[in-house]
Amino acid sequence: VFSQILKKMSFSRALVLPQSVFASAMDKKSTAPRGKVMATSADKVYDLNYYLKGALAGGICCAVTHGALCPVDVVKTRIQLDPATYNRGLIGGFKQVIAAEGAAGLLTGLGPTVVGYFIQGWFKFGGVEFFKVQFAKNLGDQKAWDNKTAIYLASSAMAEFIADIFLCPLEATRIRLVSQPTFATGLISGAAKLMSTEGLINGFYSGFGPILMKQIPYTMAKFAVQGEAADRMAASMGKTQADLTGGTKLGVSLASGVIAGVAAAIISHPADTLLSKVNKAGAGGTGSIMTRLGRIASEIGFMKLCTVGLGARCVMIGTLTAGQFLLFDVVMDLTGAEKFHFHPPAEKH
Repeated sequence: VFSQILKKMSFSRALVLPQSVFASAMDKKSTAPRGKVMATSADKVYDLNYYLKGALAGGICCAVTHGALCPVDVVKTRIQLDPATYNRGLIGGFKQVIAAEGAAGLLTGLGPTVVGYFIQGWFKFGGVEFFKVQFAKNLGDQKAWDNKTAIYLASSAMAEFIADIFLCPLEATRIRLVSQPTFATGLISGAAKLMSTEGLINGFYSGFGPILMKQIPYTMAKFAVQGEAADRMAASMGKTQADLTGGTKLGVSLASGVIAGVAAAIISHPADTLLSKVNKAGAGGTGSIMTRLGRIASEIGFMKLCTVGLGARCVMIGTLTAGQFLLFDVVMDLTGAEKFHFHPPAEKH
């Protein structure tokens, strides 16, 4: 049924989704007028202008949060790449980097981080808003509400896949700069050197498989858990998310973002470790990407793959995700856009 819905979207032929989740979702056509989503409100219009505002808010919130946490990411990546040297935990790792490279060492890879995650946030948050609105429009009020978690999961998976195509080259550059501080002086020189020495595929997309393995489960958990947590927090106050305003709305965004971030960090951590390793020069030896990944995984071992650097990642992703959902709502409010929310269709909004 997903495919029936996607046929109404211009890029449907490029996407194939399982059809089991909404087995009866298209029994009847939705009566919602084109451009309006009755599951949220009978008088709100979700059009290109809304999606662009969502994309802009997503780009800003991801660039700001990832940029602000660049020092944590530097230490986390060093722990993953060289656990024998960086074996003193997160705080100890900060001290080691500063002692070896000065405070500026904590900002290694800041350029590709900010640029890469602005682009990724643009497609991820903007894509999630687009996909979930389209599903809600086509499924109708009741079925959209009943299947909101499945909609979150499907929307975030599709949006993240698109975003990762653009993120992967910049993430490869960032990891190379962090793992080899003398490799280049910044984003442009680092990307150019990576391209000239290793080529497009090996240089920029050797980590595409791991980044999908990391980012898609991460983003699915992030949006589904945050949506559910926010709904429950609002329900505990006798409201829906659409009813929340001001400080209460931002507080719910912040708290639900922390919960979602920790859950997403745990789920995606093994792939994050593999991604950090495979982008290190010479990691996994020669051969195909999957062969190299297999060697790296066997060398590290399952437990270490799941736990090395996990504490630092939970701190980073929990903080980062909370900040993203908070900033997203703030920027959306500043642009005058009212974020799409699911709510029981019987309720008046």
